Amino acid sequence: MIRVDALWLSTRPLDMRAGTETILAQVVRIFGAAQPHHAYLFANRRGNRLKVLVHDGYGVWLANRRLNQGRFQLRPSEGSIALTRGQFDALILGLPWERLADGGVIRVL
Repeated sequence: MIRVDALWLSTRPLDMRAGTETILAQVVRIFGAAQPHHAYLFANRRGNRLKVLVHDGYGVWLANRRLNQGRFQLRPSEGSIALTRGQFDALILGLPWERLADGGVIRVL
């Protein structure tokens, strides 16, 4: 599979009609550059769709995720957030990923 060393979440909503080039431009604008082996996540305003752009060192991959019920647990704001693998796993399932800190320790109830 594709190697991913770092996961980044944009906290700004994205129009899900955007394609690869538009999202790549957003990555460069928000994160400064599209780093090899990094994944960049974007959600829509309603919080039920997620797009992931991954730079594998040779090109880019774009994937979609849509929840049929519920919403991704997102907090709209300006900027970006680095995610751990555990936070990413919780986020894509629609779970409260922000409660997971280092090593999966729950700090907030």
